[in-house]
Amino acid sequence: MHNKFTYIIYQIIMALLAVVSIVMLIAYYANRINIDAYPYDMIDNGIWLVFFADYFIRLILAPNKREFVRNNIFDLLSIIPASSLFFIFRIAQVGRTFRLLKLIRIMRLVGFTGRLGVFFERNELLYYSYISIAVIIVAAAMFCISEKVSFETALWWAITTATTIGYGDVIPKTGIGRAAAIVLMLLGIGFIGMLTSTINEFFAKKDEQKLSAQLDQIQTENRQLKAELDEIKTLIKNKKLP
Repeated sequence: MHNKFTYIIYQIIMALLAVVSIVMLIAYYANRINIDAYPYDMIDNGIWLVFFADYFIRLILAPNKREFVRNNIFDLLSIIPASSLFFIFRIAQVGRTFRLLKLIRIMRLVGFTGRLGVFFERNELLYYSYISIAVIIVAAAMFCISEKVSFETALWWAITTATTIGYGDVIPKTGIGRAAAIVLMLLGIGFIGMLTSTINEFFAKKDEQKLSAQLDQIQTENRQLKAELDEIKTLIKNKKLP
């Protein structure tokens, strides 16, 4: 019981760190903060170190290292050192490559969602929803950089595209923007299809449960009637005896 409680606390802490990391990333692309300046760089580097240590400690403790790497690929991607803490990546700050490289941090959300599967009973819709949010944020950031628009405008475009509404008020003109649009279109088709299927399944299960309850009630009433009939037969039989 104690180990289970500790594990839940650990997962909650990691979830909070993932959320803080993603919020900082969004604020960075919205030009609200400079993630490479104090104190945000300290927070970001600290979160990276925690995720880095978490991944390799779990890797060391894993009985099958190859299986662990394959099942935690998003966690591995999320710890790629896209930070000014590393000299090799400081060179990339002169261009957009460094800004795009930071997008890999969104994998923290995707990877952590996979680890939370046990809590959500592997609900496919919930898992796909988290992945969709992650992809939408990434696509919006790509659109923001490539099309030179505000992050709010890019996020609006990403949501309308992913939901297959597409008002047409904002359109991609660059190759990167169009690539992001294609990903969102495919994502939207899949998400809408899964959402429709899940809703149908939900109501079908409710009807099935209602029908099952009615059948159980009928069976109970039949057993009661059978018991009463058996009692009547017994009484009649006893009256016929001398």
